[in-house]
Amino acid sequence: MATQYGNQSTGQRPQGTPQGTANGNVLSIIAMVLGVIAFIFLPIVFGAIGLVLAIIAKTVRHERLAVPAIVVSAVGMIGGMILGAVLVMN
Repeated sequence: MATQYGNQSTGQRPQGTPQGTANGNVLSIIAMVLGVIAFIFLPIVFGAIGLVLAIIAKTVRHERLAVPAIVVSAVGMIGGMILGAVLVMN
């Protein structure tokens, strides 16, 4: 939108423009949830899926929460494998 004083923007959005919501981080949030699940149950499966989703969120969709999602998924996968190995040893 322009003002009557020239082409200066008023800073307002047009009526149909979507506002920033949590919908932009859907893949990252799913990847984090899978990373937490991977810590407890089937770490190789859920951790790998979480890592793939987090990497897609980072490279393709440029989501803000992608880097924490990568960390959570990797820690969940590695931690779940270590926890599983420790429980099998006992």
